[in-house]
Amino acid sequence: MNLITQLLPLSNVIVDLEASNKKRVFEQVGLLFENTSHISQRHVFDSLFAREKLGSTGLGQGVAIPHGRIKGLPKAAAAFVRMKESILFDAPDGKPVSLIFILLVPEKATDQHLQILSELAQMFSVKSFRESLITCKDAEETHQLISNWTPNAPDQHNATI
Repeated sequence: MNLITQLLPLSNVIVDLEASNKKRVFEQVGLLFENTSHISQRHVFDSLFAREKLGSTGLGQGVAIPHGRIKGLPKAAAAFVRMKESILFDAPDGKPVSLIFILLVPEKATDQHLQILSELAQMFSVKSFRESLITCKDAEETHQLISNWTPNAPDQHNATI
């Protein structure tokens, strides 16, 4: 099992989200966390937006990993969004983003925060894995693909369904 699977319940996977920009994505994700994890939508939005002001969390290759610290959050929480239409995210390669992994961590985050970000960067660096995420038919298939991913595997398309 990977670290990401432990943080990402099926209920926090959204496939084909319709939003015109990252602000709208943050609003929708804030609502998701409010409904599934009882974290205030406003706190989620403010945390993600504050982090984004420091520099884009767009990685390139159609991927972004917005993350933020939440006061009073007992442990890290995550959501995954596949956009219906790609959006601009100020990624270093200038390409729009369609795969967005949102990470919320406690205000006093530990090394686990860095380990999770490292694992996410490794996961999304594999082209075949990104392509598989884009073609998953629904949230359940997407969640299964992410759950089957193994850190440090040579070519991460071993997560076939």
